Amino acid sequence: MTVLVTGAAGFIGFSLAWRLLRQGESVFGIDNLTPYYDVTLKEARLALLNEQKGFRFQPIDIADRAAIEGFFARERFDVIVHLAAQVGVRYSLEQPLQYVDANLVGFAHILEGARAQRVRHFVFASSSSVYGANRKLPFSEDDNVDHPISLYAATKKANELTAYSYAHLFGLPSTGLRFFTVYGPWGRPDMAPFKFTKAIAAGEPIPVYNSGRMVRDFTYVDDVVEAVVRVMAAPPSGGDFEGSDAPYRIFNVGNGRPVELLDYIKTLEACLGRKAEMQLLPMQQGDVAATLADVSRLERAVGYRPTTPVEEGVRRFVDWYVGHYHIAL
Repeated sequence: MTVLVTGAAGFIGFSLAWRLLRQGESVFGIDNLTPYYDVTLKEARLALLNEQKGFRFQPIDIADRAAIEGFFARERFDVIVHLAAQVGVRYSLEQPLQYVDANLVGFAHILEGARAQRVRHFVFASSSSVYGANRKLPFSEDDNVDHPISLYAATKKANELTAYSYAHLFGLPSTGLRFFTVYGPWGRPDMAPFKFTKAIAAGEPIPVYNSGRMVRDFTYVDDVVEAVVRVMAAPPSGGDFEGSDAPYRIFNVGNGRPVELLDYIKTLEACLGRKAEMQLLPMQQGDVAATLADVSRLERAVGYRPTTPVEEGVRRFVDWYVGHYHIAL
């Protein structure tokens, strides 16, 4: 099987490509190596992938229509896992047009390529952010998601609607995955687990929003990859939505266990052997106080739910961070 992984130099993209290559699949990765965060980290991920048999890579911007059309004219794929996107809730307040280009225009380009090639399965990344200010916990795929509170969330909701339209109109089997706060080795430097670890190790204060009164569904990256691999092998046939025969599904991918932010910080402190100096701040615009996934639909469909406890996941992340950056604790 030949799999296209967009965003292959990114956190989840790299982790998925690594898993697929290790199980003998052929993987073609594309990425534009945007400098939203440290490009050297992306290059280090790519260096590891390039050492693996069966991996090919091309630097390409998914918002470049001519480049993407030429790419799909040259290459063919059995499955596409579309993970490339401009990420981050807070950054969308500063650079909204980057989200339009990557998450709307770029998404449409990849979706059209999938349609033209009639791939077996188009799997794409959505986000728990689509739930907006929903206060009903845990979040269910049946909940209304018509009120996003960030542009990032709005683009992910738009992705779900567009993919559904392609599934309905063209019979393109499509599955959207709403990821919940993914963390682990090779993680994103803009996310709290990475930022907190870096600051605590350096003896610097960490910004703690809403004075720490936050709950997150922290999901370990290997669990996410396992869910993606299982979903890839199970394309929808239709009938998942009342009154619709479109081959389309949406799944939450989360740990399903709430973790208080202050408890997460305590776990980091224990793994690093250092206390955190916390800078308590008000809630950030576009952020939410709590997220928690109902993963029963995922479990029924593919027989899997994330299992890694946060204590184990944090320990593995800290071990990677200390080793990768040669930190002396």
